[in-house]
Amino acid sequence: MNIKPEEITSIIKKQIQSYESKIETVDSGTIIQIGDGIARIYGLDNCMQSELLEFPNKVYGMALNLEQDNIGCVLLGSEAGIKEGDIVKSTGMVVDVPVGEAMIGRVINSLGQPIDDKGPIITTETRPIEVVAPGVIDRQSVKIPLQTGIKAIDSMIPIGRGQRELIIGDRQTGKTAIATDTIVNQKGKNVICIYVAIGQKQSTVAHIYKSLTDVGAMDYTIIVSAAASDSAPLQFIAPYAGVTIGEYFMKKGQDVLIVYDDLSKHAVAYRTMSLLLRRPPGREAYPGDVFYVHSRLLERAAKLSDKLGGGSLTALPIIETLAGDMTAYIPTNVISITDGQIFLESELFNAGLRPAVNAGISVSRVGGNAQIKAMKQVSGTLRLELAQYRELAAFAQFGSDLDKESARRLEKGKRLMEILKQGQYAPYSIEKQVMILYAGVENHLSNIEVNDITKFEKGFLEFMDTHHAEVGKAIVEKKSLTDEIKTMLNASIEEYKKLFLAEK
Repeated sequence: MNIKPEEITSIIKKQIQSYESKIETVDSGTIIQIGDGIARIYGLDNCMQSELLEFPNKVYGMALNLEQDNIGCVLLGSEAGIKEGDIVKSTGMVVDVPVGEAMIGRVINSLGQPIDDKGPIITTETRPIEVVAPGVIDRQSVKIPLQTGIKAIDSMIPIGRGQRELIIGDRQTGKTAIATDTIVNQKGKNVICIYVAIGQKQSTVAHIYKSLTDVGAMDYTIIVSAAASDSAPLQFIAPYAGVTIGEYFMKKGQDVLIVYDDLSKHAVAYRTMSLLLRRPPGREAYPGDVFYVHSRLLERAAKLSDKLGGGSLTALPIIETLAGDMTAYIPTNVISITDGQIFLESELFNAGLRPAVNAGISVSRVGGNAQIKAMKQVSGTLRLELAQYRELAAFAQFGSDLDKESARRLEKGKRLMEILKQGQYAPYSIEKQVMILYAGVENHLSNIEVNDITKFEKGFLEFMDTHHAEVGKAIVEKKSLTDEIKTMLNASIEEYKKLFLAEK
């Protein structure tokens, strides 16, 4: 091989000319203890709260405890292969998740990575999972309804866009069913839905994904899943990741619905992390700031002012109670943060009243502001009549004789309770709800047998669709029951009643 000295000289000269004396400094620390998904790190003097730290094997962690001589950090991945003495690097960033339109229709984990075998999610923007909630000036009052499609809720416990409405009840009382029905009902209403599963079985999340896909709801829905098998830190950041993705759409002026299922497991995940980090325990062994953890999450739900685009983020947190105890620590905390609660009762569920909404304890603090006038007109006396029915039913079971008026109220109450029954994945449009509730409240069903109410309701709504579609259209357009619409409704109900009773 023939080597020319002038070639070697020119290469050396080029390298000398392009040489830059640049030193890259990286803030780093040393692991002094690791185990149970928690690492203690010595060094990292400039570390921030919630900063993302890089461990060996491309595993990341989140700094939570900034102590005098060390940092307590939770790992957002497997600790396999990481040992004491390893170097941890600072990234200078807080934990963030990718956001964008590409997320819609996908199932992702707490870090925004896809887990649905549909390939990578191509996004260009990321946002930190912890941001300050919109202030008082940046908001406007909640006044546009967010229809759930569930008669019992839209009539008595209405939800508005930008509201936080808690769904609370024992296990197996239909809490998730109400949330998924609400998602299904947003079809064609230009609302982006986000379902955050915290500590759920993977089979449960797969079932919800399949159910939403079957009814076409995944076209506008994102599922964020931190399964029961995931670590406590991943379960802890899941709802923050979900609301961050929701805020991206809200800031663009869109309406978003987010379901946290459920915050009881979220609190347990936070308790696990806190106790492992040696933070002092408080009531029920939860750390003292568990209230703040939920309040800073739920305060991010808002109806933004018109100046900021008028977008909204509506939150439906779910809390599981034990034996109906609403006075436990986490339930009372979340009740005090939210704008009302839908209380589901095991006794009602087992008695066949589904959704098992207890109208007496349930409340919406936004109330009639989030209802169209037509619904206000039919639901005005509904709650009162149901309360009277419950009282009379308690008397009647002792076999005491009732006067004529009490007997009439009891019979009417039975029929109203039947009307409020509804199957899953069968949301009602607002005009259909108004029509059937009007028939019940205005005593049109007194000569229909209680057992036939469900059959009557199905037939009546089909009859209205085929023969009197103009009534439903008029309710939607006017948003109020004018005398003219009432006359048409009364005539239609009586017309169908004759047909129904003749068939019997």
